[in-house]
Amino acid sequence: MVCLLLTALIWGFSFVAQVQGMDSVSPFFFNATRFTLGALSLVPILLVQAHARAHSGSVSDTTKISADAHAGWARTLLVGGVCGVVLFTASTLQQYGVLWGREAGRAGFITALYIVIVPLLAWVFLKRRITFVTVISVVIAVIGFYLLCITGGFGSISGADLILFGCAVLFAAHILVIDTLGSSVDPIRLSFCQFAVSAVLSWVGSLIDGSIDWAGAAAGWMPILYAGIGSVGVAYTLQVVGQQWVPPTQASLIMSLESFFSVVGGAIILGEVMTGRAYWGCALIFAGTLLAQMPASLPKRLLRPHRR
Repeated sequence: MVCLLLTALIWGFSFVAQVQGMDSVSPFFFNATRFTLGALSLVPILLVQAHARAHSGSVSDTTKISADAHAGWARTLLVGGVCGVVLFTASTLQQYGVLWGREAGRAGFITALYIVIVPLLAWVFLKRRITFVTVISVVIAVIGFYLLCITGGFGSISGADLILFGCAVLFAAHILVIDTLGSSVDPIRLSFCQFAVSAVLSWVGSLIDGSIDWAGAAAGWMPILYAGIGSVGVAYTLQVVGQQWVPPTQASLIMSLESFFSVVGGAIILGEVMTGRAYWGCALIFAGTLLAQMPASLPKRLLRPHRR
């Protein structure tokens, strides 16, 4: 739970960096640079892991260790490829939705719908039942997001709204893919693979639309660096590690606190002040998130097992 809370904190503060980054470069180029930085930031950890594995056990076990390592990487590449494609698509849609919509509150609420979509997708595709506590916690959290992010009504549905809704669906799918496939592979390797795939696809997109702009990257180096090392390298890795222990619906609720932390980041960095309505929204988000954790603390005899 702590890993996922830190993930939400880092993602929340990176919202400011993402907005500032869009002032200097395109969505494809922004994602290409930040995912590249995210992948590179994990290389030292991977080297330390490889060194530790190579020097563990007796000399006679070297062949077995090498074979296991190759098998592990093969599965990681497969799972990481799937996660990387989903992550690339979701991140690209999010950046274009923010760029075209230009309404942070509206974009934040629509993207946050993934907390509702996760249990729905899990129920439809994975046959996992939805508990009453989960339903109530999701409803409370959604009301909180509405109060926090939507101040002027929804109005008409725009193209940017539809793009952001598609982004929410894909982020929900990303959470479920990690929950379903990620538990069988090393989380650091998985993170590196999905970042590398996302980076390659983003570079291809940058080349196709001709948006590679090194002068813009130099002008916006601070937001790109934070988004790459912090939001990607650290936060997404914490997500993979955290989801080893927390079910996807609860994980999505914890990580949805990124919207709350984005408000905190805006207040600290940009000098924004929240309204009373926004504070009520924050309170409801916390209530919904805490309520979602209640089933984990109740005696097992009081709970029905989840279908897997």
